[in-house]
Amino acid sequence: MQNIHINSQHYTMAGTITLALRLVVGWTYFSAFWRRLILADKLNPDTAGYIGEKFNHFLPNALGIKPIIERLLLNPDELWLAMVIFTIIEGVVGLFILFGLFTRLMSIGVIALAMGILLGSGWLGTTCLDEWQIGVLGISGGFILFLSGSGYYAVDNWLLNKKYIFTTKKWFSWLGSGSLPIKLHTLKKLSLTGATLILFLTLFTNHYFHGGLWGTLHNKSVKPLIEVSDAVIDINQLQFNVYRVEGVDVYGSFLIGISLKDSHGKTILNLKGEDLAKLPKSAIRNKYIADVKSGKYSLIIPLGAKASITLPVGSGILSEHENYILTLTDISGATWSSSVKVN
Repeated sequence: MQNIHINSQHYTMAGTITLALRLVVGWTYFSAFWRRLILADKLNPDTAGYIGEKFNHFLPNALGIKPIIERLLLNPDELWLAMVIFTIIEGVVGLFILFGLFTRLMSIGVIALAMGILLGSGWLGTTCLDEWQIGVLGISGGFILFLSGSGYYAVDNWLLNKKYIFTTKKWFSWLGSGSLPIKLHTLKKLSLTGATLILFLTLFTNHYFHGGLWGTLHNKSVKPLIEVSDAVIDINQLQFNVYRVEGVDVYGSFLIGISLKDSHGKTILNLKGEDLAKLPKSAIRNKYIADVKSGKYSLIIPLGAKASITLPVGSGILSEHENYILTLTDISGATWSSSVKVN
């Protein structure tokens, strides 16, 4: 019994049983294309909601693909092209899965797209582990669809019933639907191996992103966190870098204070929210497409934004032997500090 081939009718029935999964997975990916091109223009770099800015949000805590994300962000033309290609692929994969056309090939596309979501944004999610769940469920759903193919309600099945010559070829079994050209014991091994690897990936990423197996649970999407670095005073100008690496992705951190003090607590510089709201664009040099910018009442720092900020500190004499501390204050009350070097 271990060496028999499985009847094609069994595969057809399996594909029919997974119909609901196929339709939901198909719409999940096709809807991304639908939202970005039909319901709204999210591929225009000059409009609010540009998908490239959301891609920027992935950068701080992406797993394994951070260099790829950063390269695209540093090259806006390449980023736009990548977003267009990615959106088209999502549309094609989703539509073909919905109709059950070349189901197994498209299921590989589902796995690849879900893996990209998981590695890039699996750490995001304010109320629950949103992106992580989408990623791991997409991978497991794609794997199930690869094993089952599509059933009675699919274009693949219509093509098989028409008995077109290409549907009798082995490649169609691997890329479309119908019986996989493998024996039962091989299918069982493939199913167990695939399920085990996906479970391992699920547990690993759950713990890596969120501490989901042991220790303290954490959610990097709840509170803003800003890294302050390379703070230096040169020729009466304070220059430092800010990089927002955590917090909610749908709105920025709102800085309402920047202060500079010496080791005795003497204030050298003290800017409040209304001062930061008036900062000229020339004082902010952004690195990526998510811009640090002046808002109505504060300085806004979106998730993933990185910028160099330059501020005048007056004409007073500053000693290179003194310990100066730069402190940034968020509207939530959170503060971030860095020592400052004097040249």
